[in-house]
Amino acid sequence: MAGRPNPQAPHVLSGAYRAVWRWHFYAGVFVMPVLMLLALTGGLYLFKDEIDGLVYRDMIRVPVAQSQVAQSQVAPDTWAAHAATAAGGGRVANLVLPARPDEAVRLRVDQPDEAQKTVFVDPHTGRVTGVIPAGGIMELIKKLHSLTLLGRPFNILVEIVAGWTIVLFATGLYLWQPRGRAVATFAPQTADSRRRPFWRDLHALTGFYVGGVVLFLAVTGMPWSAVWGDRVMGLVKETGWGRPPAPVAGAWQRAQHNDAPIGPGWTMEGMVMTHDHAGHGALAQVMHAADAAGLARPYAINIPASEGTAYTVTTQARRVQDSRSLYIDGASGRVLGDIGYDQFGAGAKAIELGIYTHQGTQFGQANRIVMLLGCIGVWVLAISGLVMWWKRRPPDLSRRRLGAPPAPPGPRVRAAVLGIVLPLAILYPLTGLSLVAAVLLDRAVRPMIRRRSAAS
Repeated sequence: MAGRPNPQAPHVLSGAYRAVWRWHFYAGVFVMPVLMLLALTGGLYLFKDEIDGLVYRDMIRVPVAQSQVAQSQVAPDTWAAHAATAAGGGRVANLVLPARPDEAVRLRVDQPDEAQKTVFVDPHTGRVTGVIPAGGIMELIKKLHSLTLLGRPFNILVEIVAGWTIVLFATGLYLWQPRGRAVATFAPQTADSRRRPFWRDLHALTGFYVGGVVLFLAVTGMPWSAVWGDRVMGLVKETGWGRPPAPVAGAWQRAQHNDAPIGPGWTMEGMVMTHDHAGHGALAQVMHAADAAGLARPYAINIPASEGTAYTVTTQARRVQDSRSLYIDGASGRVLGDIGYDQFGAGAKAIELGIYTHQGTQFGQANRIVMLLGCIGVWVLAISGLVMWWKRRPPDLSRRRLGAPPAPPGPRVRAAVLGIVLPLAILYPLTGLSLVAAVLLDRAVRPMIRRRSAAS
């Protein structure tokens, strides 16, 4: 969020204002390109079901007769066999059972070369209705959103960007303070075009109204980051604030790659239950146990590759309070564990609530609209900030500088600004390292700019 620049010339602005403005400028240069990508992909992911339904309509919809509503005509193991064949071989690792009888079952097939396919199968006839790369277009958007598509180093960037986003909006809030004008008004002035009042006010007020949403998205997206997210997950689990203790029937262990369950939520992510009598080839029995336990559809069934590992069955809930996972012995159909939201620790409950709200499902349609406005707001902020920079860019832009606000004099002012960012450096270590790098780079480049200016 940019501020309302003081009508005074930059050289007579207060040192604190100039320092904050400079940090705000550089935070925007670093953060905004990535934030725009995250906002675009996140906004699309809010409409996951609608996009999936539009792109894969012919694969998802299946004809259903009245006699087929009560039960499927073919055994679930037949679905798996047909899916594996259609995918060109491999092992069915999980499947998602739809809530409606006129929708296909989705099965993920892991192929020997580590490629993955999603196969749509008519549950009533066993007919394969389509084969796509695992997860389809929405999985691609999800990986772009988390930057995992580009590899782990880019996923680490999510944590750095989240911290810088907080710097961006904290400094923007300081700059936004009215200084002689009414708070939170949108009254563009056209008399002084040099001061860019329209773009300034558009930028400032967009940041004021949607800044809280963007900050919320940044903070609640942190559990998915590669470093901070893993460490916090480990902490809440070790302290008892995360997943519940293992039931007497078995013990938790970290899943191997092939056994990692889908859809259990952040709290139980990657956790499987060991059991001496776990069996395979018992999909019908597992489904019967899940239905008998009252697990709401749609739900996902993870089929373990390792002997001695229970099936994980997780409802695809839209509200965190409805999240529930069952751990079922494939040989006997016995429910070994039944884990719901009320069994989570305080830390896990808070993080899970943030995640469901982040995804736009926790509070219904209103939740999705608010998150979408935050995504749109990011683009408005980026475009208006770019226009303001272009209007005040220095004439010698290519030879000297980027057009950043002038550095303030005196160490006290800079120390005051660091008071905004240092707490973030402690909370988010990777952000802290990037802040230190930015300070060192600024100190190294500034003398070079001064020498060039003097020479000219």
